[in-house]
Amino acid sequence: MKLYVLRHGAAEPLALSDAARRLTPRGEAEVRAVALACAQRLAGLQRIVTSPYQRARQTAAELMRTLNFAGELLVEAALTPAGDAGQVATLIDALGGETLLVSHQPLVGELLCYLTDREDLASMDTANLAALDITACARGGARLLWLQRPPG
Repeated sequence: MKLYVLRHGAAEPLALSDAARRLTPRGEAEVRAVALACAQRLAGLQRIVTSPYQRARQTAAELMRTLNFAGELLVEAALTPAGDAGQVATLIDALGGETLLVSHQPLVGELLCYLTDREDLASMDTANLAALDITACARGGARLLWLQRPPG
């Protein structure tokens, strides 16, 4: 099974709440650039699952527009910054197929470390996209295929 993990694009530093923070124009451009760079590699994508936070939902929408993606879009409360990597792995296992998650730090880094046993993946910058090949949705059950960063 393939899993793609994307941290949202650059967001405004302040809003009424963390959940309400929006993407900046730079964040939108980062997401577009990564989506265009990975379009062929994401051709088999079946669904996008996003955090309910505004910046993640905007990231998912920008990705869908750029890729002309007409597949399934799900909003999942477990993908907030304080989410649990083990719980998210269980969710991934239940979904199956090629799935792209849009989430936040520290969850993105924790999930990648959990699935790959690679500590060097703990710090994911905005609009970084990691592709994993999953053998088992458990600690160490995946390997990193590639990592795409926005240009610049």
